[in-house]
Amino acid sequence: MRNSGVLMHLTSLPSPWGIGTMGQAARDFADFLASAGQTYWQILPIGPTSYGDSPYQSFSTFAGNPYLIDLDDLAAEGLLERAEYEGLDWGSDPGAVDYGLLYERRYPVLKHAVARLLAAPPADYAPFLAENALWLDDYALFMALKDAHGGRAWSGWAEPLRRRESAALEEARRTLGGDVAFWKGVQYLFFRQWNALKAYANERGVFFIGDLPIYVAGDSADVWARPEQFQLDADLRPVEVAGCPPDGFSADGQLWGNPLFDWGRMEADGFSWWIERIRRQRSFYDVLRIDHFRGFDSYYAIPYGEATARNGQWRQGPGMRLFRTVEAALGRQDIIAEDLGFLTDSVRQLLRESGFPGMKVLQFAFDSREESDYLPHNYGKHCVVYVGTHDNDTALGWLNTAAPEDRDFAVEYLKLTEAEGYAWGLMRGAWASVADLAVVTAQDLLELGGEARMNSPSTLGINWKWRALPGVFTQELARRLHRETGIYRRLPRR
Repeated sequence: MRNSGVLMHLTSLPSPWGIGTMGQAARDFADFLASAGQTYWQILPIGPTSYGDSPYQSFSTFAGNPYLIDLDDLAAEGLLERAEYEGLDWGSDPGAVDYGLLYERRYPVLKHAVARLLAAPPADYAPFLAENALWLDDYALFMALKDAHGGRAWSGWAEPLRRRESAALEEARRTLGGDVAFWKGVQYLFFRQWNALKAYANERGVFFIGDLPIYVAGDSADVWARPEQFQLDADLRPVEVAGCPPDGFSADGQLWGNPLFDWGRMEADGFSWWIERIRRQRSFYDVLRIDHFRGFDSYYAIPYGEATARNGQWRQGPGMRLFRTVEAALGRQDIIAEDLGFLTDSVRQLLRESGFPGMKVLQFAFDSREESDYLPHNYGKHCVVYVGTHDNDTALGWLNTAAPEDRDFAVEYLKLTEAEGYAWGLMRGAWASVADLAVVTAQDLLELGGEARMNSPSTLGINWKWRALPGVFTQELARRLHRETGIYRRLPRR
């Protein structure tokens, strides 16, 4: 069945409190998508972000981002007084997130809310703690210890804590009991709001596509609590780390720095960590996009300590053994495979065997020097097409910076006109394709340029900041989106 959706991360929603959240603006956006005839709302990972503010580098693959908790909804419940957050400086630019201010301001406000929560816990609080103890106990202790160490990475903690010696952990739980309780309370508030938002959207026929990074951050509760799952040496340092090799876009490649999985050990225990990870993620979302899918076939390993990705080598991943095991444990899952980049025959074979739809990106289609698999006339139906993703420029930004011959090819191929608007013409190319699902970004709906780009890979300090201004998702825009996607038979049968 043909469907369409919009990629819009929660942090990019309008809000007077510094960042988009799961509150009224999110409910309004779900209403906008429903009225526009859209079936899917795609977001980026919702885990707690670490240094650099990337949702792809999180302190936990199981936890939620405290910044996304809506303060007005907490006030409506009686967990906050509006004076506790209304008079604070949340940043001067409503179109950009100031993460430095958020880090300073948000947690003291949340402490007021958690204190009131714990003073009279609701009936479902104790069951929440019990149901999530498998990850929550370690995560809350990890965050409390990180605060006690001034934010230092766990690799720099005292040896007994690094190695999780039982006496040291017990002492930490005793001395940091109040902080541990705070971090647990924050997670309860997060998931209560998330579940309410998901239910609100689902009731309106709008379903969430979530995003799962293949790797986890080295400085995370995941690696600290389960070091045996990763390629670490006797001193708990990574042996090799993740990245991508040099290519035509980067002479040094990409050095991501994430610790690599010990696939042999993972397979020996039945991929239990992955089963729990995907079970958890699928409880968040209706559909799960897995980032860097090719890493399950073979992954690029870079010696720890290297300054670039030049000296890495490819190693064999688990392939279908992982996905068969997950399916046997959890049943068939609705998964989208991010299969972008350099693909080998074995990666293509893995995608076919998995049965997951892969991705097509229109911005990659118009290299005038060669025929591209990303040109719409080469698609099969079983795929998801984007004009661009969060890692690409906006449609207008791309057109303004593409090689002239590539731009001319796109204009001719898609019959782009100024009267229609070039961004809408590129989106039309996605909607008109045979792909089962077409997803466009909110920035392209708003016809924004490169200033609204969400992420420029391999750069720091400029990413993940874009926010929509209040009032931009109008009924006029919803009607146009409804009309355009309806022409190409992508409206849901509600």
